[in-house]
Amino acid sequence: MNLKTVLNGIDGLKAKGNLDIDVMGIAHDSRKVKNGYLFVAIKGYETDGHKFIKQAIDNGAKIIVIEDTTYIKNNGITDDITIIVAPNTREALAKIACNFYNNPSSKFNLIGITGTKGKTTTTFMIKSILEKQGQKVGLIGTVANYIGDKNLGESSRTTPESLELQELFAEMVKEKVDTVVMEVSSQSLKLHRVDGCNFNIGVFTNFSEDHISEKEHPDMEDYFNSKLKLFDMCKKGFINADDFYVRKVKKLAKNCDIKTYGIDNRADLLAKDITITNVSVDFKVKIGTRNERIKTGIPGRFSVYNSLAAISVVSTFGIDAEKIKEALIDIKVPGRSELVPNKKELAIMIDYAHSPESLQNILSAVKSYTRGRVISVFGCGGDRDPGKRHIMGEISANTADFTIITSDNPRTEEPEKIVKQIEEGAKKTKGKYITIVDRIEAIKYAINMANKNDIIVLAGKGHETYQEINGTKYPFDEREIIKKLIK
Repeated sequence: MNLKTVLNGIDGLKAKGNLDIDVMGIAHDSRKVKNGYLFVAIKGYETDGHKFIKQAIDNGAKIIVIEDTTYIKNNGITDDITIIVAPNTREALAKIACNFYNNPSSKFNLIGITGTKGKTTTTFMIKSILEKQGQKVGLIGTVANYIGDKNLGESSRTTPESLELQELFAEMVKEKVDTVVMEVSSQSLKLHRVDGCNFNIGVFTNFSEDHISEKEHPDMEDYFNSKLKLFDMCKKGFINADDFYVRKVKKLAKNCDIKTYGIDNRADLLAKDITITNVSVDFKVKIGTRNERIKTGIPGRFSVYNSLAAISVVSTFGIDAEKIKEALIDIKVPGRSELVPNKKELAIMIDYAHSPESLQNILSAVKSYTRGRVISVFGCGGDRDPGKRHIMGEISANTADFTIITSDNPRTEEPEKIVKQIEEGAKKTKGKYITIVDRIEAIKYAINMANKNDIIVLAGKGHETYQEINGTKYPFDEREIIKKLIK
């Protein structure tokens, strides 16, 4: 594709060199550059792509897109290299990728789900319902990326970088998908990963404290405003009427048609007569002109909200109520209230809860229907909001009958330090707890103390099959660990 076409619609560019050349490919990682490529230098939190301009040129880059001109000197930039200076290379990369792949998101229905919790489950619910109706659906999110039943592999992040995202969209166009449903993280909105995406529908599930750190959001206002950007990008939106923060979206998103769903407050789609068991939740809701009884195979009040969000979205497609019922009764989402079968016949649940509110929700939900004790096993991730650690320790010790504080993904922090910070919260309560830094030993302790009336909740890692320590991801699948420990 011609460079002028690739740069079409990007404002504020300055150029030096030949613009009438073909772009053979795009990369923002100098190691992936091939002959004739366009290289975009991005300033990240840990690395600066501008430092790798020479490596990109050595690997064959013919066009360099930069925002910091101080790196031009002494980088082996000869006269045959075209230099493009952009005000913001993250924004430029998103638009370049859209142009290079012929704006693929305009060729299918695109549904974006944002919120602190519930994104993954809601995307799986929407996908399942639309597929019951006969659509071919793509899914992009935390667990993995899919085209129909085909798993494209685990995700490295909730929402891919803009270049990888547009490439994925292009593959979905090639596979003739009808609709793509994707998780849209606050970081992806803040860092321009979804710029240029043609969203038809946006959903805001809920909002609570999470992702507040030096490398993410400085405060809750920045976190909320980042999520709010989704509703400047879509025509229609659905929001949780029971969430104080999320309700604000209706007034703030001036150009988006916002509808609501909820349980406690007035809403366009309202759930009534809710019954929760240890294996499901069912409720009454009006679909079309009729009141329908919906049953979802994931227990908990939060599951009602996720179901309402999914029903709100699919109703715009005119989906039959019976198809909705069929899809939701069978729904299974990896690492979300996932019960692990085992030879001891113990109730062991894996859940991705990694924020104070999500931990409170899952522990309260299982406590409401468990005959015996609730045994909570959890930790907090390193290099993430340290302010939530003591809060989660207090929540678990107050809610569960017994808490085992352990490690999660320590990343570059000392696991012992994180565990002590969590313990500060547990100390404020009268709850029973123990600290076991080694997560395998913590799981073993829980299994040894549990009986068939109890439930063990392994919170935090969910679908993840690794533990991240000092930049390395080591194999760590809790399902396999449970099997080995019990064997």
